[in-house]
Amino acid sequence: MQQIDLNCDMGESYGAGLVGNDEVLMPLVSSVNIACGFHGGDPSVMHRTVTLAVRHGVSIGAHPSYPDLQGFGRRHMQMSAQEIYDLMLYQTGALESFVRAGGATLHHVKPHGALYNQAARDPETAASIVHAMYYFNKDLYLYGPAGSELEKAALGLGLAFCAEAFADRTYQADGSLTPRSEQGALIKDLVQALHQVHSIIDRRAVRTLEGAMIPVQAGTICIHGDGLHAAEFATAIRKSLTEKGVRVQSPQSRS
Repeated sequence: MQQIDLNCDMGESYGAGLVGNDEVLMPLVSSVNIACGFHGGDPSVMHRTVTLAVRHGVSIGAHPSYPDLQGFGRRHMQMSAQEIYDLMLYQTGALESFVRAGGATLHHVKPHGALYNQAARDPETAASIVHAMYYFNKDLYLYGPAGSELEKAALGLGLAFCAEAFADRTYQADGSLTPRSEQGALIKDLVQALHQVHSIIDRRAVRTLEGAMIPVQAGTICIHGDGLHAAEFATAIRKSLTEKGVRVQSPQSRS
């Protein structure tokens, strides 16, 4: 039987500002990446989101980012390797405290936004993230793009890496995501999203924005929780995978 993990970024509300529909999305996915307060989320939101994930038996991951609440973590920030290492430890440790208090175990880490993109292409950023994870808990999975600097750094230290693809983002010819600043970066059509998910699973490939097919390896597929169509996409994708006989399940914990 085919198997795939469906992950979603959640817990990104902050104070009175609501982002996404976590209660609807949570039962539809197998793993969740919870914001740690630097691009979204606050202590109360982190607590509520962890509690919701535990209730639904969803694997919990930390979703650390650059300290960029105003830009939702999607703006690049010039930071030293040590600063990025410290950011990772600070945010992952904060989320793990809520996970432990909720009687669960942290499963993975997935960098957010601009930090994710920077780590995918920059060896120094990738090394800072991976070293922080190694000394924090080397049994955690790291979610990131296949073939990236992040994957190379993780495998170099023996960390478990889960390659990620996206249901709601388009791709460039080099395998990178189309920047959000460019037209066509987001997939807004449900049929297109479903085609992309099944192409990732069945053909291990996606069609680029220019129309070419490129290889994509993925153990997990992301649906952005803050997307306008997130609930609709997640519902339809989960239903389609179930009907196809694909098991939706997160990678087995190593701890």
